[in-house]
Amino acid sequence: MTESLLQEENPDLYQPLAARMRPRTLDEFVGQEHILGSGQALYQAIIANRLHSMLFWGPPGVGKTTLARVIANLSDSRFESISAVLAGIKDIRAAIDRAHHHRLGQGRQTLLFVDEVHRFNKTQQDAFLPHIENGTILFIGATTENPAFELNNALLSRARIYVLKSLSKQQLVELISQALTDQDRGLGTLNLTMSDDTKLALARAADGDGRRVLNFLEIASDMAVPDAKGKMTIDIETIATVSQESLRRFDKGGDLFHEQISALHKAVRGTAPDAALYWFVRMLDGGCDPLYIARRLLRMASEDVGNADPRALQLALAGWDTFARLGSPEGELALAQVVIYLACAPKSNAVYNALRQATEQVKQSGSLEVPLHLRNASTSLASELGYGKEYRYAHDEHGSYAAGENYFPEDLQDSQFYHPVDTGLEAKIREKLEYLKGLDRSSANKRYQG
Repeated sequence: MTESLLQEENPDLYQPLAARMRPRTLDEFVGQEHILGSGQALYQAIIANRLHSMLFWGPPGVGKTTLARVIANLSDSRFESISAVLAGIKDIRAAIDRAHHHRLGQGRQTLLFVDEVHRFNKTQQDAFLPHIENGTILFIGATTENPAFELNNALLSRARIYVLKSLSKQQLVELISQALTDQDRGLGTLNLTMSDDTKLALARAADGDGRRVLNFLEIASDMAVPDAKGKMTIDIETIATVSQESLRRFDKGGDLFHEQISALHKAVRGTAPDAALYWFVRMLDGGCDPLYIARRLLRMASEDVGNADPRALQLALAGWDTFARLGSPEGELALAQVVIYLACAPKSNAVYNALRQATEQVKQSGSLEVPLHLRNASTSLASELGYGKEYRYAHDEHGSYAAGENYFPEDLQDSQFYHPVDTGLEAKIREKLEYLKGLDRSSANKRYQG
């Protein structure tokens, strides 16, 4: 057993509470039942000691490092950890050399845990590959970012990905209760008491992060004051004090960032104003630049509302301008107004689809020539070549519409990209275009009969 694991069995009471309470066995592990429950693949592999290289993907404080240590303990593997934030190729090679030495000298496998593995570049990631292949190390990487985007395919093909989830409020309450009652590693000797409501308030403040909930609890325990009977109580007010600087989880530019803006966009598209407002506030609360949200709202106005309500684009621009003039927090009200308006507005992606289809058509059809009747006869030579001949000036026609006229290259005549939906203003646009198509058909029939 390695020195680090021996320390966990005999924890230094001067270590932070979160380190002292680190689970040593699967039975002590809280959460992640979807991969560690009886009968689950990872659970079976650990119990049977049929281990493979792995990648743990999940938010902070859900047990990625702890689970790797438990696996090392149960498999009697030597545990070694490096952090991609601090380490480089030299450190990787040194860790591999130590693993090789222990394998040859003691016949003992090394579990190499790589924290924040997504921060390693391709060359650094490739340095692990031959040693994973020949069994020198059992590789476990931890990442808060989507491995499919951040890790190279060679490493992904050699490691199975396990997704770890944020801890529920009930699971965090369980951690709190364990720490309050554990007399060896926790706070049990302090005889602290907390009401169920206070535990739940602390769990909410920790926002799914087990490390954070124990850190908050430790600070709160230092602030607890005995009453007249000597009873030490942690109350709601203490929890509010220790957690007031806590922000909900949000990583600018990372997975959570993209997940939340996606949720906002989909709530607007789905005509769910309350949900849209929730995600808008979540992003602001997490520190997102409001101007980024303003830009995305402008995109939503065009992509998802479109001509069903053209005012949406104007309001989105006005909201952006208002925030630029007022700043935060006053300008956030204007953006909230835009969010709610877009969510409630009639929806159409007809313009979005039309642009996509027209773009594809242009790529496929190449450089088709402009029909002669649509060319401008700006010179005498152009007139002699037939430029502008037989062009029909729409304003001279009945209803200012030249029925039957073609404005496409000949090969694309009668193409249609824009299909207005039967919602909002587009319903009227659709009705008008159908009427004009009827005039075109009548004009074609007349020419055929003539």
